[in-house]
Amino acid sequence: MSVTRGPRAAAAIFDATLELLAERGYDGLTIEAVARAAGVNKTTIYRWWPSKPALVRATVLHARALDISVPDTGSLRGDLVALVEQVIGLLTGPYAEPVVRALAAGGSGQPELAELTRELFADRFAREQPVFERARARGELPATDPKLLVDLVAGAVWVRVLLRREPPTQHFAAEVVDAVLRQGPS
Repeated sequence: MSVTRGPRAAAAIFDATLELLAERGYDGLTIEAVARAAGVNKTTIYRWWPSKPALVRATVLHARALDISVPDTGSLRGDLVALVEQVIGLLTGPYAEPVVRALAAGGSGQPELAELTRELFADRFAREQPVFERARARGELPATDPKLLVDLVAGAVWVRVLLRREPPTQHFAAEVVDAVLRQGPS
C-alpha cells in the first residue's frame, strides 16, 4: 500500500509507532520515542500528525503491517476464506495482537481511541465491498447483510485468537466460512 499523504519516511514512522505501541501501550507511546525509533526529527512527525492520536490513527489505517488486500478468487466462499486467513495472519502477527490489546487497554476514558476503532472497522469494511459486489453479481450473496457476514467470520477469529488465546487450526478459516454460509436463509 502506498501512503498518499505524509513524509517519505511514513513507512518507518508507522513501523516505529506499531512497535512502540505494542511494547509500551498507548499511554506509554510518545512522538519523541517514535521519532528516535524511525530515525526522523520529531518536527517531521508533528508536521504531518499534530498529536499522538493523529499519528496512531494514521498508523492504524495506513501501516503496511496492518493492511489487507481484497481477494478475488471467483467465489464468495473463496473470497471470505481468503479474508479470514488475512485476519488470522494479522491477529497472530507481530503487531496486531499487541496493538489491539494496547489500544483496548488504553481506551478507557479516551474517546479518540473508540472513534479510531469505529473508523478502522468502517475502513476495512469499505475495502471489502468489492467481494460482496462481485458475489451479488454472481447471484451468490445470501439474503444477509454483508456486514453481518464479516462480523461473524472475523469475529470468530477475534474470539479464538485474542480472547481465548488459542491458535486457529489449519482449516479454521474454511470451517468458519462454511458454518456461516451453511446457515444462510432457506
